[in-house]
Amino acid sequence: MAYWLFKTEPDTFSIDTLKTLGTSCWEGVRNYQARNLMRDEVKGGDKVFIYHSSCKHVGVAGVATVSREAYTDHFQFDPESPYYDPKSDPANPRWIMVDVDYERHLPLVSLAAIKANPELTEMVLVKRSRLSIQPVSESEWHTILAMAGVSA
Repeated sequence: MAYWLFKTEPDTFSIDTLKTLGTSCWEGVRNYQARNLMRDEVKGGDKVFIYHSSCKHVGVAGVATVSREAYTDHFQFDPESPYYDPKSDPANPRWIMVDVDYERHLPLVSLAAIKANPELTEMVLVKRSRLSIQPVSESEWHTILAMAGVSA
């Protein structure tokens, strides 16, 4: 099992949305490096921090579990979708997605608190990565859960 951080803008899709749905596809990833991580390394059963970005309260908001590994993101072929990619070929799709299951909300662990924690100085998020899909080490995972006041 591996650990991940998936960024989302809560005005578009939040941990609350995921809780309501129970399971959702994680569509719209349009960065090749993030896509490659999702395609090649994200596996069923992996744990995911849902991270709210581009909002007033930025930080880790909840936990999900990967329930379906990489498959074609069909939104790339839909001209009505904001994720439409006219250059993507159905015979060789560019973009993929995974499915995630809601696990639980966390008390928000803010980006400021994450950056202030000396145990997290090597975390990809702290290193100013803009990737929407990021690996999280097992020790980083447990540190953030402890910061939220919960256990694994």
